[in-house]
Amino acid sequence: MNKVLLGSTGMAVSPLIFGSLPLGPLQADMPLEQAGRLLRHALDRGVNMIDTAELYETFGHIRAALKGYNGSCYLVSKTHATDPVTARQHVERALRELCVERLDIVHVHAARVADPFTERAAIIDLLLEMRHEGKIAHVGISTHYISAVRQAARHPEIAVVHPLINREGMGILDGSAQEMAEAIAEVATAGKGVYAMKALAGGNLIAQARQSLRFVRDLPGVHGVAVGMLSETEVDANIALFSDSPLDDGLWRGLEARRRRLKIMERFCVGCGACVEACTNHALSVFDGKARVDEDRCILCGYCAAVCPEFMIRVV
Repeated sequence: MNKVLLGSTGMAVSPLIFGSLPLGPLQADMPLEQAGRLLRHALDRGVNMIDTAELYETFGHIRAALKGYNGSCYLVSKTHATDPVTARQHVERALRELCVERLDIVHVHAARVADPFTERAAIIDLLLEMRHEGKIAHVGISTHYISAVRQAARHPEIAVVHPLINREGMGILDGSAQEMAEAIAEVATAGKGVYAMKALAGGNLIAQARQSLRFVRDLPGVHGVAVGMLSETEVDANIALFSDSPLDDGLWRGLEARRRRLKIMERFCVGCGACVEACTNHALSVFDGKARVDEDRCILCGYCAAVCPEFMIRVV
């Protein structure tokens, strides 16, 4: 794959970025060695950036892929902490478990925060401090809000933005897909790197995966797209798509026929409502003492699974 400059960071990245969320316990819970082989396959094929987060619990999966690897790989993590002490712990854990001295990007993981520059100002300051210490190369914002993307365009210290965008606008919390696309173009014009998330709306657009991925890839200002992949077949198919190589129609029709869903193990659900509060898309509710999901609203982000005290929610 040809590489693309990620804004003003100096990083030349593959337009296909490996999103590691599906590998971890919030979704597929893939064994470390198996995940390591899959990630290494992607690296060997030219993918050179892996996206993770404290919430994903995939540091070990990535470490397994990087063991003995001599090529270039940019590593991105995120902290959802609300206080600087915890944020530092998240970054230090990522460094320790990934066995690296510096992370290429660390995002304020602020999907549900409309104004992270106010509500997470202390976290931004902490990440900038760790950048000065040499532990972080670039500071970014991960968000589902158009308003946050627009604010990032005017923030001198934010180098990279990781926005939610898909052609249906599913999961965007304050506007439409068109409005988010306009904000992305604005923030890229300001010199920020942009790599998108949820191009398939967490699997809801998988039946039109090729068109949906191309839509996001081709938006003005988008330098890359993070895609969760669970097989070498998916990796190879996406590399062909992002490289504009000939596509195997039969293979893609098979991939597009698959459907993922949120599974709540009702027998063990205590009806606490923690998942409802965590849902960014108002897809969950508690009815008759049990959590229920509206599959038309669910974007399969897995945030609800991360807060379930009984560990009874999975994306399958």
